[in-house]
Amino acid sequence: MIDMSRYRQQVEETVACIRGQVAEPPEVVIQLGTGLGGLVNAMQVDRSWPYAEIPNFPRSTVASHDGNLVIGRLAGKRAAILQGRFHCYEGYTAREVAFPIRVLALLGAHTAIITNASGGLNPSFRAGQIMVLADHLNLLGDNPLRGPNIDEWGPRFPDLSTPYDLGLRQLVFDLASRLRFDEVVSGTYACIPGPSLETPAETRFLRMIGADAVGMSSVPEILVALHAGMRVLGVSVVANVNDPDHFQPILLDDIIAAARKAEPRLQQLIMHTMAELIP
Repeated sequence: MIDMSRYRQQVEETVACIRGQVAEPPEVVIQLGTGLGGLVNAMQVDRSWPYAEIPNFPRSTVASHDGNLVIGRLAGKRAAILQGRFHCYEGYTAREVAFPIRVLALLGAHTAIITNASGGLNPSFRAGQIMVLADHLNLLGDNPLRGPNIDEWGPRFPDLSTPYDLGLRQLVFDLASRLRFDEVVSGTYACIPGPSLETPAETRFLRMIGADAVGMSSVPEILVALHAGMRVLGVSVVANVNDPDHFQPILLDDIIAAARKAEPRLQQLIMHTMAELIP
């Protein structure tokens, strides 16, 4: 049985630590994924912590994730940026992966913008496109809500009939049109455990079950955000697209490079979304 009393104590310790060091709580949480850490450069920073200095936070072990919590103002809104994330393939449970989102939800954040880099599965997609998540497939074999529920934090059985906020999704598409970004698409994201990348047979299977892109992150954080009653926007940079019948090697360095190439457009979309966000 999961020791939820100990977990609750850790979350509340971390909430108290951060609350004591910031003047105003964040309204929005933005989690930046592989190769997408540069958004903090546009932020008016009040306080920044390496994850290693925050009580009870996991430690990020992936080189392309800087591993900082940054709180301040972005486009006029109070924001917390998670510059890097944790993954189940690093040895963490889904609950541990989503720990920062639980903490920031309890601090008062009402909206979560979750970003990542993914591999394209939809044959109509192209590398460098930005996919707005319409739905997801949790293939991790774990769920951050498993175990006893803390009713003050959210319902035992959260409704996921509309996991991604329709208003936020429409706002992003409207902004993409205004900014003349024609590389913004919509799709279903599949989350797998990793760290091994997909075989041709696995790629074919993921396509068959309705996935448009695949990655190894984000769903634990999204589930906790939804459980906490937050509005969620999921955005993924499609780093490559592979055909299972003409498979090409997938290299992490190429994924990072593709994500960084798309980063300026993603940053513009997030900045404009923040500017027009209505609490």
